[in-house]
Amino acid sequence: MIGRENPGFAQTVEACMRTRTARCHCGQLEIRCTGEPRKISLCHCTDCQRRTGSAFSVAVFFSRDRVGSARAVTRTFVRESARGFPVTFHFCGACGSNVFWEPQRLPDLVGVAIGAFADPDFPRPQQSVWTKDKHRWLELPHDMAVYELTPPPRRAQE
Repeated sequence: MIGRENPGFAQTVEACMRTRTARCHCGQLEIRCTGEPRKISLCHCTDCQRRTGSAFSVAVFFSRDRVGSARAVTRTFVRESARGFPVTFHFCGACGSNVFWEPQRLPDLVGVAIGAFADPDFPRPQQSVWTKDKHRWLELPHDMAVYELTPPPRRAQE
């Protein structure tokens, strides 16, 4: 058995195969995300503050091919991001919870609201963006990557 020979490998395979379920408040909208997130990000922009009704949002980004719907009768709202790219937000038509969104700027990713997983053991965000709009009373972890706006674009690998 592979797990007995190499426990680290077995844990890695298990993490890659993990399926997490994100749901709206009433349960009529449900999506499943397989594997580990590509990134987890705190956003302090005023658009996210208004969308969530909170001081910031926490976005869990999964590769598009790792996200599937289990129950998905959604309504959508499209708005431009601060960088000028459309973002399509999917929310439950019954309870209004915003569960996931599709940022055109990152076409291979789907953002999922961390709270929709209802998992207190979910990994913490790696970065904090749009900190120019961050509430002054909020202190971020000292080892977190912090960006006044958005991170610089990643260079294509050669």
